[in-house]
Amino acid sequence: MQLVFATHNSNKVKEIASLLPDNFHLLSLTDIQFDEEIAETADTLEGNSKLKAHTIYQKTGFSCFADDTGLEVESLNNRPGVFSARYAGEHKSDEDNISKVLTELENEVNRKARFRTIITLILDGTEFQFEGVVNGKLISAKKGESGFGYDPIFVPENESRTFGEMNINEKNNFSHRARAFNSMIRFLASIKP
Repeated sequence: MQLVFATHNSNKVKEIASLLPDNFHLLSLTDIQFDEEIAETADTLEGNSKLKAHTIYQKTGFSCFADDTGLEVESLNNRPGVFSARYAGEHKSDEDNISKVLTELENEVNRKARFRTIITLILDGTEFQFEGVVNGKLISAKKGESGFGYDPIFVPENESRTFGEMNINEKNNFSHRARAFNSMIRFLASIKP
């Protein structure tokens, strides 16, 4: 089965491709030569995910899915949330985003945080949504060179390492995106023998 993942982010594509069963073929927006910018104008993860998936489906006709992920920090009233990728500005710098969050948490004892991913799947015109959550905490300095985004400062529950210190397979044991994606795969397996 062919599915388009509505992203140009090669890190996300690698992460998801490593989870796909053999009978699924994953294409990115780069693979289908879709270069239009999709504005993420919704004020929720659910809304942005839906907006991206519907845009791709309407413009290409391909069955597709899109995700939106946010880091929700308890002591920051769940910020950065839907603004995670551009928290420090529209230039979308991982370094700047991390710096902003760490500065805001400088004197904060409560460092509880969670990553939440919403996936919207459009299959032959019908929409489905899946959620994945991983709870954890933020540390005060970056550790690790793997992953992307806030991975070097996020330690999932029952772990001592950050996502930035884990390889893809290790991260997928905890990952919010893997949890949402696995829910979608189970769903697809149940309807597509």
